[in-house]
Amino acid sequence: MNADIAHSTVSTSDASASVSVVRLSATPRGARLARHLAAEQLHRWGWSYDTEAHRTAALLVAELAANAVVHGQVRGRDFRLRLTLHHDDATLRIEVTDARPERRPPTPGTLMPPRPEEESGRGLVLVEALAAHWGTTCADPYTKTVWCEVALA
Repeated sequence: MNADIAHSTVSTSDASASVSVVRLSATPRGARLARHLAAEQLHRWGWSYDTEAHRTAALLVAELAANAVVHGQVRGRDFRLRLTLHHDDATLRIEVTDARPERRPPTPGTLMPPRPEEESGRGLVLVEALAAHWGTTCADPYTKTVWCEVALA
């Protein structure tokens, strides 16, 4: 098994939604792998690699996974990528869960773009610009989930 993939990948499908979940190492390699696995899953679900929707979704996964690695990393803890494709309205929900609930990003609508000379700080600005909705949830005291939704059709 690839050292960057922890435990198992779960894929389920019913009439209304398809779900894919994978745990990845909280490393730059794990973040890159998240984008590649998401792109492959979208292709299997029928969203071709050469579509704008596919490229946008892959970019959103990359940004959220990179943020989990940079801002949500705890030594020895993975991050989780969950993709949910809602078939009825062709909406993809992307969720990235990391181990740093105390490090919550700014709330939607309050992001300030970075100064041009800054080398980082554009990830969530891109998420806010490209996603229909995004936000953060903390379901337990040990993790936080940053999520976004994007229309594929």
